[in-house]
Amino acid sequence: MQLEKMKIRVETIKRELQQIGSMRPGSLNQQFTVCGRQGCRCQDPDQPKRHGPYFQLSYVHHGKSTTQFIQKPLVPVVSRQLKYYKRFRALTAEWVDLALAIAKQELAADKARLKAQASSA
Repeated sequence: MQLEKMKIRVETIKRELQQIGSMRPGSLNQQFTVCGRQGCRCQDPDQPKRHGPYFQLSYVHHGKSTTQFIQKPLVPVVSRQLKYYKRFRALTAEWVDLALAIAKQELAADKARLKAQASSA
């Protein structure tokens, strides 16, 4: 990719990052449980009907694993935050890749310029 196109893409990424809303890392899982009550519908040997769904958010932050239950009405909010975090991670990873490619091309250009100066002197 050309140097100028990469720099333009970096600027676009910066603008896109400014548009990202509230975010959080992790994953949201739906769970069903079985209780210990005798005769409960979840204990039926033929057609057990588990309790739930319950929604569980799990994530690791500063090396500490955390899990919390999310109420059903809040699932859309948490899902949106997770989606924004994934977008944030993808954009920053692309930015780093571009920054490395830009730095490599600029270093090669500087090296060529120094070589040209040394040979003309």
